[in-house]
Amino acid sequence: MSSKKRGSRTKVAALLAGIGLVCVLALSAYLIGIEAEDARIDRKRAGNFARFLAGQALPDTPELGRLSNRLQAAGFAARSPVFLRVFKREFELEVWIKKGDRFERFATYPICNWSGRLGPKQREGDRQSPEGFYTVDAKALNPNSRWHRSFNLGFPNAFDRANARTGSLLMVHGGCSSIGCFAMTDPVIDELWQLVTAALGNGQKRFHVHVFPFRMSPENMEAAAHHAALPFWQTLKIAHDAFDATHQPPEINVCGQRYDVKQAASTPITDAQNTEKCG
Repeated sequence: MSSKKRGSRTKVAALLAGIGLVCVLALSAYLIGIEAEDARIDRKRAGNFARFLAGQALPDTPELGRLSNRLQAAGFAARSPVFLRVFKREFELEVWIKKGDRFERFATYPICNWSGRLGPKQREGDRQSPEGFYTVDAKALNPNSRWHRSFNLGFPNAFDRANARTGSLLMVHGGCSSIGCFAMTDPVIDELWQLVTAALGNGQKRFHVHVFPFRMSPENMEAAAHHAALPFWQTLKIAHDAFDATHQPPEINVCGQRYDVKQAASTPITDAQNTEKCG
């Protein structure tokens, strides 16, 4: 073999070795980042639970007990339709209330606890809180829950079932313990209960609850580039951005094993389980 060919092969081998090293380093950095994020989530849970046991309100809890005054001051009509968004990493639940033909944010409530890690629930018993698009009607409300009050998210929905995801009785409830649910503390679930029952009692047939792993900013999505759930999260981001653009819940259908998301027209659909408008 000529020295020229040997030199070319050596350069190719060095290049491949360099690429491999870069990939290993990138994967290592990603895994270290996941471990650090899991540790931050666990510290947040521990801090929240300590405050809960001490009878302290969680930081950034709205001024509870003055709901009517706060609604009036913000210009919301009593018993208006509601829309909820959950952000797991941030431990936050947003309540949006309809004002005119758009939904406006009324309050952001701290979540005391949710279980598992970032990513969707896959199977019964994995102790994972879900992610995705859910709807809640009056039949899902439980005023006598073991966790004070609760409403069932309706997992598994049509998308979950199409992807063989299993589980049941995943709630938003009081207290601060979770096995797949979102625990809000009793005072917070009491206020949420007033808002959702008033809306359902005034003609809203069901309300949407969109559950995201984190706030779907470009920076957060870029940081999640190597996560196994990224394709699923990219679909969630479409719905997240559609709502941010219109302040109306987007039209969400289930087509085969995927969500099909369309920016809402003047009137959003009322059921996130629709499978008849796949396009």
